[in-house]
Parts: sequence; C-alpha cells; structure tokens
Amino acid sequence: MTTALTLTTDAGVLTAAGEIDMSNAETFAAALATAVAAGSNGSRLVVDLTSVEYLDSAGLAALFHQADHIEVRTGPLIAPLLEISGLADLTTVHHA
Repeated sequence: MTTALTLTTDAGVLTAAGEIDMSNAETFAAALATAVAAGSNGSRLVVDLTSVEYLDSAGLAALFHQADHIEVRTGPLIAPLLEISGLADLTTVHHA
C-alpha cells in the first residue's frame, strides 16, 4: 500500500504534502531529480516540506542525494529530523 503523497512543482519550488516513506520515496526521489535537472540554471531548488507529516529514512536519503542542489523549507514537525540527521549541515534549511 502506498502512503498518500502529493507533489507539485512551480517556479523552482517542489512542494510535498502528506507522508514520505519507503512506499513512495522512489516517486519523491524521481520528482526531486526531475525538478533539480529542470532548474539547471545554477539556482537551487526549494523543497517545501511544510505540509509533510512524516519523513522516514528513505525520504531523507533522497534529500541527502540532492543536498548540493536544494534548499529545504520545513515546519516544526520535520525540522528536528533534518538537524539530527545532519542534512541541515549540508544545505540551507528555512524554518516556516
């Protein structure tokens, strides 16, 4: 069973809503890679996770893989995970 996840891309921002886990992390990683490639003009892709309620290690791995090309916008629920995992040391994290 795949967990509910909605992904939208608009003007250099990939917005995720729902949960990112092993059931849909491949979809998330593919959308992330596509959005990064589409914005190859030197600017970083903003990944908006403010509406993400759950992020597991598979979702984190996708973010780590693109850390050099992204900035992350997050809310108070996911922010501690990004700090503890070390992702916040590799890319800019904006707190909403």
